[in-house]
Amino acid sequence: MFIRLIDDGLEKLLRTELPLPPDLGEVSFDAPNGAWAAQLSRLTVNLYLYDVRRSNQPVRAPMMRIGDDGRRERRIPLPMIRLSYLVSAWAGSVRDEHQLLGEVINRLAGTDTLPKEYLVGSPAAPIDLSFAEDPQSKTREIWGGLGGQLKGSFTLHVTVPADAFEWTEEAPAVQRVEALTSPIPRESPSK
Repeated sequence: MFIRLIDDGLEKLLRTELPLPPDLGEVSFDAPNGAWAAQLSRLTVNLYLYDVRRSNQPVRAPMMRIGDDGRRERRIPLPMIRLSYLVSAWAGSVRDEHQLLGEVINRLAGTDTLPKEYLVGSPAAPIDLSFAEDPQSKTREIWGGLGGQLKGSFTLHVTVPADAFEWTEEAPAVQRVEALTSPIPRESPSK
């Protein structure tokens, strides 16, 4: 579920901040291969999710809340997951693509976390956004694997807590401590 939450949040962010309303262009999450590109007829920002892995960020602290029934609940720390999106722009000309890609970069470069107003529900922790370095030319490999030409693009990393553990009822708080002892039997004196 959390991947869909992220996809929807990124789409709302781009549609609002660029702006890119539905009547003007598309935000797509499809693999940008030749067949997909051939059917495009409008401005399109593509966010292709090509890698999902556990993040090296430490797990987030355990969480507490009051449930709907008024009882205290807790959740053990959630593992952090890193989603890698290949972000590209598609338009009628290379110049238009570069302008659209530049606008996307301008909007995302100043955003360290995905704002909550673009998310449905409330996430368990802030959702971090960052540009990825590409020292091994992974982007080139992805474009080659998709059967497409190398295209202006960048990798966006999104780090999010996986919704891996359920909320459980917290044990009741300790109200008092009693020592339960029994009298030590006395030894009777030897006769």
